Amino acid sequence: MTALRHTAFVAAMERKDHMDAFGAVSLIGFALFLAFNQVVIKVTNGGLQPVFFAGLRSLGAILCIYAWMRFRGIRLNFGAWGPGLLVGTIFAAEFVCLFLALDLTSVSRSSVIFYSMPVWMAIGAHFLLGERITRIKAVGLSLAFTGVAVAIFARPDEGDGSLIGDLCALGAALGWAASALGVRATRLKEDSPEMQLFWQVLVSAPLLLIAAPFFGPLIRELASNHLWGLGFQIIFVVSGGFIFWLWLLSLYPASSVASFSFLSPVFGVLLGWLLLGEEVGPLVLTALVLVAAGLILINRRPRQVPQNV
Repeated sequence: MTALRHTAFVAAMERKDHMDAFGAVSLIGFALFLAFNQVVIKVTNGGLQPVFFAGLRSLGAILCIYAWMRFRGIRLNFGAWGPGLLVGTIFAAEFVCLFLALDLTSVSRSSVIFYSMPVWMAIGAHFLLGERITRIKAVGLSLAFTGVAVAIFARPDEGDGSLIGDLCALGAALGWAASALGVRATRLKEDSPEMQLFWQVLVSAPLLLIAAPFFGPLIRELASNHLWGLGFQIIFVVSGGFIFWLWLLSLYPASSVASFSFLSPVFGVLLGWLLLGEEVGPLVLTALVLVAAGLILINRRPRQVPQNV
């Protein structure tokens, strides 16, 4: 019976060509988790300089992911060292941008821009992975791109965001898409999700820690809640959440997985207002609606044309 259950589980976890209920529920929960993560980063930046914080996070994640791999009996495989170094470097650049963005702008604005990642993911997947952009997806890309432009360039008088911070959030979105495409388009796709992530934290940790002194003092007004935030990032976000996301990416089409992040800016704006008291003006809401509507269209499954028998 156990063997039959294992066989059924393996069959159910084979790569799929469309999103199913398990994937949808998992990605909705992950979107909420990621939105809360931005609040944690914003708060923890108050005690640790952002790039130093990101470096410590990757350093701690090396140990956690390695321990998890040993526990699961997953061997370290450094055969794909070229793609590993490339994706790890992109990963470092992504989180320099994201952590600086959350230091310079609000969670609400950062969420809208950062979670435009599926726009760039869909474009990259079109050229690199053969996941074609349909007319509906093209409309969705246009809407989402317009929303990002509104968020960045239609500067409000809300006083909770800076142009540099918004551009950093855009850079982080591009980095996220590039690292995910780097995994899917190279030999790294043959490795386990754990090994894929291990490459990213192994390469990014020294790069971030070396770069950190160039961004100012490493320690700010450090308190216990900032250390809790660092621990949450290491254990739950990087070591657990990212492995889970890479695992889902190995099961479902890249653009479909990425497109569920349209919920993260919605949750991000809500949590920024609820937990941090951020003001959400009409321009942010307009950008949010455009990005969310666009990403829904990107994720829409094409209509099946009935075939004559």
